[in-house]
Amino acid sequence: MARSLDGLVLAPVADQAPGQVGTRTRFTYHERQGEIWAEYTGGDVVRGHLVGTRKGDRLDFRYVQLKQDGTTSSGHCVSSVVELPDGRVRLEETWEWESQQGDGTSVVEQVTAHEH
Repeated sequence: MARSLDGLVLAPVADQAPGQVGTRTRFTYHERQGEIWAEYTGGDVVRGHLVGTRKGDRLDFRYVQLKQDGTTSSGHCVSSVVELPDGRVRLEETWEWESQQGDGTSVVEQVTAHEH
């Protein structure tokens, strides 16, 4: 199993659709005894939260977010935790909105201290 996500900061490697999470978004993860949660902000996202579980290298969580235009949205995501050759963590995500139409895949990777 890849190492704990607790305290790690991750960022998307590519921009999603306009108005969604993008490369300027930062996720701060927490992990304790199979529970995971994170706060995220940046780009079009004013404030976002996710909460769920980790079993082995699989995350299963729901997310909610507030955007710059004052709208809110929510969805469900399942991610695989991958340890990169340089020791950083990558999450390979499959997500779907529940408050609106749309689904897709994305990748977020751990950022180093100077990239926060």
